[in-house]
Amino acid sequence: MQPLQTTSLRVRENQLFILDQQALPQEKNWLPANSVEDLVGHIHALRVRGAPLIGLSASLLLALLAGRGVARDELSTALETLRASRPTAVNLMNNLDRMKLALAQADFVHALEAEAGRLIDEDKRLCDDIARAGSALVTPGSRLLTHCNTGGLATAGVGTALGVIARAHQEGKVANVWVDETRPLLQGGRLTAWELGELSVPYQLITDSMAASLMAKGQVDAVWVGADRIAANGDVANKIGTYSLAVLAKFHNIPFYVAAPHTTLDPDCPNGEAIPIEQRDAREVTGVAGSFGAVQWAPDAARVYNPAFDVTPAELITGWVLDTGVVRFPLG
Repeated sequence: MQPLQTTSLRVRENQLFILDQQALPQEKNWLPANSVEDLVGHIHALRVRGAPLIGLSASLLLALLAGRGVARDELSTALETLRASRPTAVNLMNNLDRMKLALAQADFVHALEAEAGRLIDEDKRLCDDIARAGSALVTPGSRLLTHCNTGGLATAGVGTALGVIARAHQEGKVANVWVDETRPLLQGGRLTAWELGELSVPYQLITDSMAASLMAKGQVDAVWVGADRIAANGDVANKIGTYSLAVLAKFHNIPFYVAAPHTTLDPDCPNGEAIPIEQRDAREVTGVAGSFGAVQWAPDAARVYNPAFDVTPAELITGWVLDTGVVRFPLG
């Protein structure tokens, strides 16, 4: 394959590297992801994360494996293993469906490489279209609240919800961004804060439980989030805590927008109840670990409930900002 560089992905000399999002913002480490086992491990550990980026990294790996001479049946097995690595994010399934069609071609090596390249280019265009459509909804002087990380770290382009915020900032319309720290692994505090700083967007970091008080004081003009899956009825699965924000925004009469590419839509999923929700390691709740070591604050016998995502009902969403335009509730 041709060399490739995005914020979080690199292809050099037919090798795939991922930016370790566990190490950010203190360290910028590029890790090899040259086997299915490597990439699945990175995905589970959230070293690779973001619904679009997960799908793109899996597609690139399949293309690279094909270029190294891996047989068609082995690639088929690899594809299905990658598909099972992140059950909630539908972008992964959609991308791999396209790669599966390429794998069925007579010259599957060329077909897989070409399709992976198209997916990268398409994601960049989708992000630009989302940013353009979303920025039109941002009013001058806006104080925006966002959850999790939805920028260039999570996509091949400028991002989804964070891409909207970045474009609106460039247009002089953003006064401040409230950044939820976001569990699991504080992806807002580590990643979104870092990206906004790199973009010189004014922001303030808050804990997830502070959003209600800010809204009550009139300090939030709109909420912008991304999505891992959008069901046919408009229900949205996104990082845990998104549903809480939607309920709070509804109560305080604050617009609540979901920014996502059309690849996040799942027409075969009737509603939010049908979306599989990933459960994560209890240790993410009972303590913390990092380069500094490990600390546990909960009792050893503590039972833990740790879903990575929740589902926001469609009726709480002001608008779905897609690359195809803005869809508003009620649907249809």
